[in-house]
Amino acid sequence: MSVKTGLDVLLSDPGRYANRSIALIANQTSVASSFEYSWNALLRAGLRLRRVFSPEHGLYGTEQDQVPVAGQPAAGPQTVSLYGDSISTLRPVEEMLDGVDTVIFDIQDVGARYYTYVNTMAMFMESLSGRDVEFIVLDRPNPLGGTAVEGPTLEPGFESFVGVFHVPVRHGLTAGELALWYRERHRLDVDLKGIKMMGWRRSMLYAETGLPWVTPSPNMPTPETALVYPGMCLLEGTSLSEGRGSTTPFQLCGAPYIEPGEYSALLNAQDVPGVRFRPTYFKPTFNKFAGLASGGVFLHVTDPASFKPFLAGVAVVWAARKIHGERCSFPRGVYEFNSKHPAFDLLAGNAVLRGMIEAGADITSIAASWISDEERFRETKKSFHLYD
Repeated sequence: MSVKTGLDVLLSDPGRYANRSIALIANQTSVASSFEYSWNALLRAGLRLRRVFSPEHGLYGTEQDQVPVAGQPAAGPQTVSLYGDSISTLRPVEEMLDGVDTVIFDIQDVGARYYTYVNTMAMFMESLSGRDVEFIVLDRPNPLGGTAVEGPTLEPGFESFVGVFHVPVRHGLTAGELALWYRERHRLDVDLKGIKMMGWRRSMLYAETGLPWVTPSPNMPTPETALVYPGMCLLEGTSLSEGRGSTTPFQLCGAPYIEPGEYSALLNAQDVPGVRFRPTYFKPTFNKFAGLASGGVFLHVTDPASFKPFLAGVAVVWAARKIHGERCSFPRGVYEFNSKHPAFDLLAGNAVLRGMIEAGADITSIAASWISDEERFRETKKSFHLYD
């Protein structure tokens, strides 16, 4: 039996929202069990949908990362992008909220702090604070399950569009649970309601939900990609390729100067739980090292239950730095509208991790640096759980 998403639960009794003036935050993952997009399903159910807001990558996930979204296909009466060419576009402007008494959020998250869809949700909640508008989260599964917590907590001063929630990188919460956490943490005056899933358990990985995987962004093609993403996204803040421009982004990484045999041997010697690193070559068609044959590794997750994706991503960067020194670098520049810190630090949520890698610390010492953060949040999160 498949999990029933918050959207399908709402559609089973849409009448209670019949007199609402609704705005919807959605993208192509917002589908009912019939594979009908939410904006069409809500209109067909007779609800008054005034406008649809789309996040980074656009309504249909057509744009690559950090590309302003404009001129996208319409959905419903009006489609508005919440990802443009400046940080001000990440929030709705005043007139976008005129005449709206209900805002519904329905987007599939992937369970990592830096995935920007839930950050869009949080920033929209801030815009609604103090308004007489109900904010409804139609909950969907965390593809990584709801039990494991991994990585450092975002430190104050490292906030960005890839760091809105002060939680570990792998947080083990659903979007609905994150919304509850965010409202309390930031003391928002928001009329928040979550429409829970039916049949989801915290122990479930995505394959166990019975739900189809709808690619949430261009470089998240499979649930297996989502599983490695909490660690491998760190490579966006390095000179290493994270596999963009290949058919297996984030599962594949490397650079033209890397010799795969040496690299994989060092990585496998670290005994990262639940994964093996296979030596390989690849040639990206776009992004870093486009058109250049690159040596690297492919991550094979052998035991999802014990796998530590954040540690695996850190190990990939650490090993490249250990073998190749400063050729594996941490570039500075504008990353998701922020130039205050290197992208790697924004993703890590601190400068400590990069400093330890640059200083040549061993993997065991590096992993120990975030254990206390995991322990604290593992207890804190329980008060926001909506599911067993």
